[in-house]
Amino acid sequence: MARKLLWASLALAPVTVLVHYAIGLGDTPEFVLAALALIPLAWLIGEATEHAAHHTGPGIGGFLNATFGNAPELIIALFAVAAAEFEVVRGSLSGSVIGNLLLVLGFSLIFGGRGELDRQSTFVSLALIGVAFALFLIPAVPALDGDPERDSIARLSVIPAIILLLVYLGVTYVTLRRHHRLHISAEPEEMIAWPLRVSLGVLALATTVTAMVAEIVVDTIEVFAHETKLSDFFVAAVIVAIVGNAAEHGGAVVVAARGKIKLAAEIALASSAQVAVFLVPAVALLAWLIDPLSLAFRPVELAAIAGALVLVAALLANGRSSQLKGSVMITAYVSIAVAFLVAGDR
Repeated sequence: MARKLLWASLALAPVTVLVHYAIGLGDTPEFVLAALALIPLAWLIGEATEHAAHHTGPGIGGFLNATFGNAPELIIALFAVAAAEFEVVRGSLSGSVIGNLLLVLGFSLIFGGRGELDRQSTFVSLALIGVAFALFLIPAVPALDGDPERDSIARLSVIPAIILLLVYLGVTYVTLRRHHRLHISAEPEEMIAWPLRVSLGVLALATTVTAMVAEIVVDTIEVFAHETKLSDFFVAAVIVAIVGNAAEHGGAVVVAARGKIKLAAEIALASSAQVAVFLVPAVALLAWLIDPLSLAFRPVELAAIAGALVLVAALLANGRSSQLKGSVMITAYVSIAVAFLVAGDR
């Protein structure tokens, strides 16, 4: 019954696009409709990823979900750059790293319960986030004094962006070769998996539609935020980040609830690492085609990333998952969200 409801609710996506561009109900109703439309799309991405993982294994399956799932965030960020909403861009990116690391992974552990994780893959992802954090300090520290949007900070941001992209390409190549060598399909023999091409096609289509719906959410969220009297930073770092990560939220939780905690953890960790070492530098470099963006993350953002990184590393050091660990991660995320709320705009 639930699956039939999810399949039927996929119709919300074209309805949302039609309402936004042809009818126009107003920003607040469109925001609610678009947010609801993201739920079945996120489920579909998780479904397609699970079928793709039947052919590729959990490691590459998690990588595929992170790749397709982060596409809406890239589009959201570039639209925000075009609108000169630089704090929104940085807030949504840092919020995505933290959200995947604590919120998505936390819910995955809660729904997945006890299980064994891939320790090597886990700490590769955490190490990548650690490297990204260290490189973020290059533009962030000098930006503490003066205008964070000045040209010198934007030019300085190019250095860590290039380094991170090179690191991402190198680590991704090595990681995918490892997963290819280790792959043994964990799916039961009776599962009727979609062909790999069909799975990838559904992933691509679902991600494209998700990007369209996510754009509508961004277009209408300002009025929603104004009515609720929230700061632009909080809206970006928490609300926009959660909406942009709907694919990872839904995909990881669906997979975890079906007992595939290793794949669910791969989705959350790979997505968080990919935002830090691929999406952030990609946005910073692509922004030069629109309007230069500095990676001048605020101290509260950097502290939150560092704290989340240390906490997750400590909880997963033994390579085992549990609902208690997931609950700790969720609690930590709520605490960070409150800190972002109190911090307000720069």
